[in-house]
Amino acid sequence: MSHGSPDYQCPFCLLQRDVFDERNQPADVVGVNDLAYARIAPKWWPANPGAALVVPRVHHENLYDVPDDVGHAVWDLTRGVAVAMKEAYRCDGVSTRQHNEPAGDQDVWHLHVHVFPRYEGDQLYLRHLDAVYVPAVDREPYAERLRESLGLPTVFT
Repeated sequence: MSHGSPDYQCPFCLLQRDVFDERNQPADVVGVNDLAYARIAPKWWPANPGAALVVPRVHHENLYDVPDDVGHAVWDLTRGVAVAMKEAYRCDGVSTRQHNEPAGDQDVWHLHVHVFPRYEGDQLYLRHLDAVYVPAVDREPYAERLRESLGLPTVFT
């Protein structure tokens, strides 16, 4: 069952097709492989700037229908982003989250894994309602640091 409307314009698919808006800029992309890509998230929690998203290249709405090879590629890239984030941001830890369906807090109808830099006392899970969309100019320094640390291609081919 798809939760998107019949004319749903998936932002993660649009980004790969060079269709941009304030929340989806080419400079947000920090790493690309054959099956997945990573990007700086446009929505941040107050004490966790520079969060990232890891997304399969092919549209899969959620975890239930993702093929094994794609799931493995997403998870491998998630791990790579977490390691790069520790190095690039010097954060105290990293948390990952993945949501499925409205009751699971999914709000973009394309599978994605959140990777959050964590800091002592940041209260990430208590501040869900404080998250805000940040301008592309604020995302860019974090994207640059992750890009450099990951060392992956950043263009879709």
